[in-house]
Amino acid sequence: MIQISAAEVEKCLTMESCIPLMREALVALSSGKAHQVVRLAMPIEGRNLLGLMPAALLDKGISGVKVLSVFPDNAKKGLHSHQGQVLVFENEGGSLLAAVDAGAITGVRTAAASAVATDALAPKDSPILAILGAGLQGRQHVSAICQVRKIQKIRVWDIRPEASQAFAKEIGAETDLPVTVCDTAHAACENADIICTLTPAKEPIIDLADVKPGAHINAVGACSPNAREIGGSLMGAGRVFTDWQKAALLEAGDILLAEAEGLLKKEQLAGEVGAVLTGALEGRQNETQITIFEALGQATEDLMAADYILEKIR
Repeated sequence: MIQISAAEVEKCLTMESCIPLMREALVALSSGKAHQVVRLAMPIEGRNLLGLMPAALLDKGISGVKVLSVFPDNAKKGLHSHQGQVLVFENEGGSLLAAVDAGAITGVRTAAASAVATDALAPKDSPILAILGAGLQGRQHVSAICQVRKIQKIRVWDIRPEASQAFAKEIGAETDLPVTVCDTAHAACENADIICTLTPAKEPIIDLADVKPGAHINAVGACSPNAREIGGSLMGAGRVFTDWQKAALLEAGDILLAEAEGLLKKEQLAGEVGAVLTGALEGRQNETQITIFEALGQATEDLMAADYILEKIR
């Protein structure tokens, strides 16, 4: 059994390599080439959770489980909020092949999946990117979205102004793009072509009035039934795609709370991004349509990345 550290993951799994892996994972999930069950999330105390996420990649002959602790307040202590391992097993005899740092995989694959959805759904000409949430995922999403669209301007908003300022300085230097710090989420989204919501918010940070016709939204931060970043009117007006429909109908607060308000019906959900990628499902239907990718993060994505890293290490 091989133990693969966070440093090794970061060396092997670049954003450039991870985006095609996430494309493959989303297609596998929608086409039946991957099996998984809805994650088990056990509350510990407060907002802290212990999660288990099993999956199997049938074509690759492997299965695995991501075991992860989620401690949202760890940033205040200088620690990662997500910590754990992806355990990889071979399917012939069930032997454990590797334990791969899960936090490092999650950091890259989450943004890479958003890039895949953006490439499938956003208008080709989408120069203005809005980042709501100036943490690690905010930085990763800039890297990912710039891989699939020619971004010319970046706007950032965070509930912590100092985080936005640090983000703007760092990302401006890295990308040589203008980064504007905004006082409100509305200001960040005004006329933005692509919007990424990456916050631990419990209540909506944007709604329909904040978003221009034709925008694409990656809704990433809310991943429990009682948390949401997107208002019900916006969810009801948009064409909504998921990474895995079964999980979204149980876990996505953006969807479930809008449904409870009578602003969104399950029948309105377009389907999975993986089906758009195979051509089985129509994506964006017109230039003024708002598209929304409701991303929960799936075990198939983690296992696909872990398998790639394992092969690189070997």
